[in-house]
Amino acid sequence: MKLPPIVLVTGTDTGVGKTVTTAALASALQADGRSVAVYKPCQSGAVTGDSDCAEITRLAGPLTAEAGVVLQEPLAPVPAAALDGVTLPQLAAYAARVRELAGTHDHVLVEGSGGLLVELDPDGGTLADLGSRLGSDATFVVVARPALGTLNHTALTLEALERRDLAVLGVILGTWPDDPGVLEHGNRAALGTLRPLLGVLPERAADLPPVTFRAASVHWLNGAWS
Repeated sequence: MKLPPIVLVTGTDTGVGKTVTTAALASALQADGRSVAVYKPCQSGAVTGDSDCAEITRLAGPLTAEAGVVLQEPLAPVPAAALDGVTLPQLAAYAARVRELAGTHDHVLVEGSGGLLVELDPDGGTLADLGSRLGSDATFVVVARPALGTLNHTALTLEALERRDLAVLGVILGTWPDDPGVLEHGNRAALGTLRPLLGVLPERAADLPPVTFRAASVHWLNGAWS
């Protein structure tokens, strides 16, 4: 798989399939014999049982998976931390932990919260800023949906990355419908002209038995496979 040591998985919005995409990337890498760690800087929604690390481990199998901070309410990190009465870690702390994990694993997959510019620390640092701190060892994967509005949302995310001189490996569609129509096929083709289309994950991929999910991941991500 043509991936650098650190891959930051961002989305054009919340609910586009970042977690299942991260799990699929982890599965495909492990199937190729790579050691993988998953890092989630900010996990919110613990009060409702949300744990992206637990979901990734369930789907991809045993691997190192941890969150930098766990917050109770299902909100963006800054308001969730305010309600919990906790101070978010500084961006430097997230970067340091990612580098530590990269020193003991072939790849670290860093899953963001919501979109690219959601604030992750008290000073307004975002996943884009974290990518800047991690430098040339890191690249971004953008997870998008195939539905109406995706071309604008994806183009805006890619433009924000480009303006910051951040590397982008490509785009993954995280929720491909069972019965796609003209809209979905047209958006899929158009997104492939913006950046390489690395893969397409089916809707409800997370509902598959984990063993099936792991076997299928390599095929879903054929655009990322060398």
